[in-house]
Amino acid sequence: MKKVSKQMCPVCRGENDEKYKPFCSKRCADVDLNRWLDGGYRIPTEESPVGSSDDDEIM
Repeated sequence: MKKVSKQMCPVCRGENDEKYKPFCSKRCADVDLNRWLDGGYRIPTEESPVGSSDDDEIM
């Protein structure tokens, strides 16, 4: 017999809902989207942003 493991919502750790998978609700899906848009999942780097004054030196 296979054991079915329930996945947890990555935002609130509640049980996920098929309709909003992998989230439990539209609210948690929107919270995650907002984190992406605000740069909350950005990986820090030493590189300068695209379009900075340093880009002119390359050309």
